[in-house]
Amino acid sequence: MGAKRLSAQPKLTEFQDRIRAAGLRSTAPRVAVLRELESASSPMSHADLVDALGDEGYDRVTIYRNLTDLTEVGLVMRADLGDHVWRFELKRSGEEHGSSHPHFTCTDCGTVACLPEESVRIASSKGVPRAVTQRAVEVQLRGLCDRCV
Repeated sequence: MGAKRLSAQPKLTEFQDRIRAAGLRSTAPRVAVLRELESASSPMSHADLVDALGDEGYDRVTIYRNLTDLTEVGLVMRADLGDHVWRFELKRSGEEHGSSHPHFTCTDCGTVACLPEESVRIASSKGVPRAVTQRAVEVQLRGLCDRCV
């Protein structure tokens, strides 16, 4: 267990530095939200984060306020993937403002998966808005996942 704590310590300082660099105070709830989003393999809803962080003593309102703050300063991205539930992802270093990758939502079980950017190709053609060709859009695919087929 000692090795686990040692490897987690630099992460803690990294999260604290990112929060401060964005102009926010580094607080335990903000660090906890970033840590949870960092380890997530797909976007998380507010309810998912409440389930994940509730045992650490963070209530729904605290988590929601921190998600809002982190989103407003650009550390977290928020998206509605078609089911009227906001989902949150950590903005990875090197991503441009507003840049995002495609998502796949299962129409049966509701599972959300992040797709590699190259999995969806957008080509320009006559009549397509500039936002599409400049990739300033959110790409969301819906269908049945492999488990629900």
